[in-house]
Amino acid sequence: MPKQITLDGWLLSHFQVLLKRGSAHVARTKLPIVLYRTTMEEEGESYQETVCTLTESYVIVQVVTSGGGIPPSFQQQIVFTIEEFPAWLVKKSRDLLLSCVDLLEEQFS
Repeated sequence: MPKQITLDGWLLSHFQVLLKRGSAHVARTKLPIVLYRTTMEEEGESYQETVCTLTESYVIVQVVTSGGGIPPSFQQQIVFTIEEFPAWLVKKSRDLLLSCVDLLEEQFS
């Protein structure tokens, strides 16, 4: 079991380093990085999705409803520091964490 804890700790710190690199890239380009986008609910032409974006200093998770005749609206918005986000994401979904790591590794390797 201790090896798993060590591996999880390494993964979180590695992700945090990648987020810092991504944040520096955003500061230079002024273009945020979409870490993930997942559709939560669909009904007809309208849908609700979660969009996670990396900015210069923060990670923003937004729940957005849009499509069809519905004007886009934000149902929820959570703002994390780069230090807080990895621990929150690993509790939410390990698969999302791994996909974010893959995305940032591809972009910065």
